[in-house]
Amino acid sequence: PDESKPKPKFMSNISAPKIPDGEKVDFDDIHRKRQEKDLSELQSLIEAHFIQRKKEEEELIALVNRIEKRRAERAEQQRVRAEREKERQARLAEEKERKELEEQRKKHDEDAKKKKALSNMSQQYSAGQKVTQRGAKKQTEREKKKKILAERKKPLSVDHLNEDKLKEKANELWQWLMGLEAEKFDLSEKLKRQKYDENRLNQQILINKTVRGHKQVYVNT
Repeated sequence: PDESKPKPKFMSNISAPKIPDGEKVDFDDIHRKRQEKDLSELQSLIEAHFIQRKKEEEELIALVNRIEKRRAERAEQQRVRAEREKERQARLAEEKERKELEEQRKKHDEDAKKKKALSNMSQQYSAGQKVTQRGAKKQTEREKKKKILAERKKPLSVDHLNEDKLKEKANELWQWLMGLEAEKFDLSEKLKRQKYDENRLNQQILINKTVRGHKQVYVNT
């Protein structure tokens, strides 16, 4: 063993045997003591080695435990992130579906309103045709409509316009068309209200006649 290494405390009291002056030297005893000393040092080294090895194993086990714990924490974090991402995607899909259904419903309502307005206009036009047929000299409703459209119709000159002006013109025409649609819808609703009031008035007249008839029969009786 290396003599320069530090020795355990319990070995510090062990020293080489001294040869007494003027006495017979017992080499066997010296050899035996030397062997005991070497054996004691070897045992100390072995014990120190096992102590150090045990300490290193404990540190290794602690390191492995920390790695496993960190790995488990990362796995849990990834799982939580995956669940949150899944929930976010589900919310986005649900929101997208809701918006699509809302758009379809609005489109359906708008189409229904347009069909209803067109139907009311058609009925109004048919009624106007029947009224105008009473007099040959009177203009038909179609002719009146054509005349009104001819008066409202304006020549559209866009050849000299650039892209920005064309966009402004298109927006202006769109706003004008929306105004006509709104006016048409208002007129249709007004016509419906007039028909409803007319029907109620006719029903009230019929009821009044029926009541007067019953009163007359009762008086005669």
